[in-house]
Amino acid sequence: MKKIINYFLQGLLYIVPITVTLYVVVWTFQKIDGILPFQFPGLGLIIIISLITIIGFLGSAVITSPINAFFQNLLKRAPLLKTIYSSVKDLMNTFVGNKKGFSEPVLVKIYENSTIERIGFITNEDVETLNIAKGKVLVYMPHSYAISGQLFVVEKKNVSPIDKSSAEIMKLIVSGGVTEIDN
Repeated sequence: MKKIINYFLQGLLYIVPITVTLYVVVWTFQKIDGILPFQFPGLGLIIIISLITIIGFLGSAVITSPINAFFQNLLKRAPLLKTIYSSVKDLMNTFVGNKKGFSEPVLVKIYENSTIERIGFITNEDVETLNIAKGKVLVYMPHSYAISGQLFVVEKKNVSPIDKSSAEIMKLIVSGGVTEIDN
């Protein structure tokens, strides 16, 4: 019975974020489409994309420093919000920002006397700041068919580079190995 409850809770962890995200997106489209005095399907999507782009432009060109200073001060007073905000910001920067975190795809030997290897990405080679011995790196290994993964501390000798682009390797992992990679 305990396993069934654990599976149910695990299912909630997968379903709730996806459902809430889809609900917010659909609700936003409907609200924006409802504001207009005429019906034009898809105009809500165009408006949202335009607004996000304008906010990004204004944020980088005009209002970055005063609002950023205020926001950073606010985050100092709310440690839990700071943790959530900084984690999401770092993850977004990994995919669309200047800091490309999944830029070095690698094969990781799982066990010393085994031929089994996993595909992952080196995310940090400077682990001494974490008081981890020299000769180790942080490797993120995404899960197939999911938006999750695990972070491992791996000895460098067990890591070998893959000569393909990160985007191709990520597609391969997420698809469970079904996607074909161009030569």
